[in-house]
Amino acid sequence: MIVVRILSVLIGVVILVVGVYLIGMRFADGPNALAAGGPLVSGELVAEEPDWSFARDVAEIELQLLTPPRSRTVWVAEHEGALYVPCGYMNSWWGRLWKQWPVEAREDPRAVVRIEGKRYERTLIPVTAADPAAGPVLAELGRKYGFPAPPPEMALSSEALLLFRLAPRA
Repeated sequence: MIVVRILSVLIGVVILVVGVYLIGMRFADGPNALAAGGPLVSGELVAEEPDWSFARDVAEIELQLLTPPRSRTVWVAEHEGALYVPCGYMNSWWGRLWKQWPVEAREDPRAVVRIEGKRYERTLIPVTAADPAAGPVLAELGRKYGFPAPPPEMALSSEALLLFRLAPRA
């Protein structure tokens, strides 16, 4: 009986600590590991359109939607001067439960990304299988992250993978 009580207290403490950590991260300047963070506030805000080729070998960037103002760490691909952000597992219950940002991005596509300490205001544009860049971007993601690139019509049409182009914000 006492073992059950001690175990219950320990589990309660762990749940409390994790909950406090996750709530505290909502006020942080950016994400931390797997936990979503608050708005991206530090770093120079770059107004001019950069040459994105520097991001070709950047593994992850920080992405913040304006509504709601939360940030997360995401993969990134550069193709022909444009940046793309994938979001996988959207056709699984785990993806739909864990990843709300693609749904939120469709409602309000305004975003801020932080790459190597600099912030850029962007608009997230969904990429479809019919987009000519879809195949090369999926191939680049495969090269960069070490998986075989699926055909765009299979990956993007089934919504197993969502892909967004990071366009300048008007």
